[in-house]
Amino acid sequence: MPMKFTKFAFASLTILFLVAPLIAILPLAFTSSVILTYPIPSWSLRWFEELFTADAWRRAIVNSFIIGTGTTLLATVLGTAASLGLRNRLIFFRGTIRTLFLLPMVVPAVVLGVGMQVLLGGFGLTNSYAGVIIAHTVVAVPFVVVSVSGALAGIDRRVELAAESLGASPITVFRRVTLPLAMPGVLSGAVLAFATSLDEVVLTLFVAGPNQRTLARQMFSSIRENISPAIAAAAFLFITVTVVIGLIVILSNVMRARRR
Repeated sequence: MPMKFTKFAFASLTILFLVAPLIAILPLAFTSSVILTYPIPSWSLRWFEELFTADAWRRAIVNSFIIGTGTTLLATVLGTAASLGLRNRLIFFRGTIRTLFLLPMVVPAVVLGVGMQVLLGGFGLTNSYAGVIIAHTVVAVPFVVVSVSGALAGIDRRVELAAESLGASPITVFRRVTLPLAMPGVLSGAVLAFATSLDEVVLTLFVAGPNQRTLARQMFSSIRENISPAIAAAAFLFITVTVVIGLIVILSNVMRARRR
């Protein structure tokens, strides 16, 4: 019993340590004051109203969802395809290739941003939605690869071999057997890709133009110019959207597991 209590206390303190900054900032999204300060004088939704009425914030929100959706679709397709390819044990240097896929997770964002600016500039894709989506996809794909690879590792290969022995083509096996079993990992990877795109600011600074200003970049610019409670409201919107999408994925996976 003492060991169980110790583990529970340690886990609780760790969670508190991780969410403490959010607990500190999120209530300020509902302040009526023009500065980020405690105690809150009174509660108000004025800063959420500013998010959806001010042109700069409204355009940033729309851009974030456009770029986030494009990044999610592209990263999920590429990450899933990469995970399926890395599943083949006959590939030489499979571990090295996997490491290369995960490299954008550890490369400094500034270095990656400079490289993406030079590369995309050569194709004329800087200051465009396509360029920003490609840049965000580079840092989002590793999360999809990790998530989908974990799901594929849990699939019993004999199930797929049984489908093949019954005459199913490789495409049919993938569509009817592999993909449904790996779907929880695919959906989790898609959520991580979307969250990564929403949060990415350094690459956006390098490759995006004024018309592709995302919510994260708008928050960064606002912090430099004036620390407004609108930033807390934007952070609240960030977290709410991510949590809602995550809950939808969890519920979808639970319902899928029950149907089995």
